[in-house]
Amino acid sequence: MHIVIMGCGRVGSALAHDLDAMGHSVAVVDMDVDSFRKLGHDFRGTTVKGIGFDRDVLIRAGIERAHAFAAVSSGDNSNILAARVSRETFGVENVVARIYDPRRAEVYERLGIPTVATVAWTTSQMMRRLLPSGALEEWRDPSGVLAIAEVHVDPAWIGRRVCTLGDVSGSRIAFVTRYGEAIVPDDATVMQENDLVHVLYRVGDREQVESIFGSPPGGAR
Repeated sequence: MHIVIMGCGRVGSALAHDLDAMGHSVAVVDMDVDSFRKLGHDFRGTTVKGIGFDRDVLIRAGIERAHAFAAVSSGDNSNILAARVSRETFGVENVVARIYDPRRAEVYERLGIPTVATVAWTTSQMMRRLLPSGALEEWRDPSGVLAIAEVHVDPAWIGRRVCTLGDVSGSRIAFVTRYGEAIVPDDATVMQENDLVHVLYRVGDREQVESIFGSPPGGAR
């Protein structure tokens, strides 16, 4: 796959390095030539100096043959403009933009531009450590009907099958994070200490899901 990245800061350079190491073709666009030093000497991709939402610059970066585009510069407006140009002008299907303002991120999600809201992500991670109970929402579909959240599980569930949580709460277990790795549970997977359970549920059912997950088996109705 050929992937174009706008912005060669810490996030952009890390993405470029990882994608390059995976064997993908990568082009990085940035106004500051010095920023390309972050890529290291072993980076095999290409670098393009210029404005990331300029069509000629994007063409030099290979946007016409790109399978994906990531806008991760330090400017919200630049990121969303570049993402829209990539999708609407060049027809790139897999497009994502980093947005610092979570309110803008919600608007652009509804317009069909996938976004990563940096402030919202950081805040949610802090909140989970301050308030460990309940559901920590990680994703919500643009219509606002479905959500994926990491839901606090009562310790009494340890040793019981993970799928039972989904059955009794009317939700679906998306995956479990165990020792820092994500696993997709099957019917035989049982809860272990320190497991993080990520749940897909209808937004209107959040309180019910939180209540069942946060109570001992049979303790919530």
